[in-house]
Amino acid sequence: MKPPTAAQRRIIEAADPRTGRLSGTEAQLQALVRARLAFRHPRPPHACFLTPAGHRVRDEAAAPASPSPEPPPAPPAASGVFAARTGTETERTGAEGPARVREVRSAWEGLVELRRMTNPDAARDRPCAWERTHLVQAAALALEAAGCRPADPGRPGYRVSPTPQPEAVAVREPTPEGIRACAVALERAGWQTSEHAEPRGGGRYVLASPRRV
Repeated sequence: MKPPTAAQRRIIEAADPRTGRLSGTEAQLQALVRARLAFRHPRPPHACFLTPAGHRVRDEAAAPASPSPEPPPAPPAASGVFAARTGTETERTGAEGPARVREVRSAWEGLVELRRMTNPDAARDRPCAWERTHLVQAAALALEAAGCRPADPGRPGYRVSPTPQPEAVAVREPTPEGIRACAVALERAGWQTSEHAEPRGGGRYVLASPRRV
């Protein structure tokens, strides 16, 4: 694969830091898609997003300026850009009702297409590299796309949080039925899960990791 041009690098470096969404002329975006540094979302408005290769180009460019570990992403803001709901947000943001259902369905279809494009065997039922570098967001999208309900201020639901373990997130839900529903949803989305007891309090949670085979 040819290295990106200086103009392409500028577009990649200017991508949304949370979603990888790109801005540029149609010709510039199409060139990035041909170079497999970006993919086009299948739903209107057919926005372009960085592929894992594109993320690597951006990360390599940023490495000299940020030698320390990257801090966890901030809670999604009402920016108009889709963000999966982790259940840890301090306030409700974005669309609700049928509009949110459409957003989630479109985002999930885009992620499945990204799996097809970037997994070596074009598998759609197994998480891709992007999901392994965005564990919390990927797990949250899988849960919301399956119809599980994220927690909101004043409303119970699932909560997805990082863990010290590599490639693993913790999913908590206040009821045993909710815990099981989250585990089933993640397994259907290509994750492997196991249920564990909380160190204190007697509650339980699901530990989930992207399946590799």
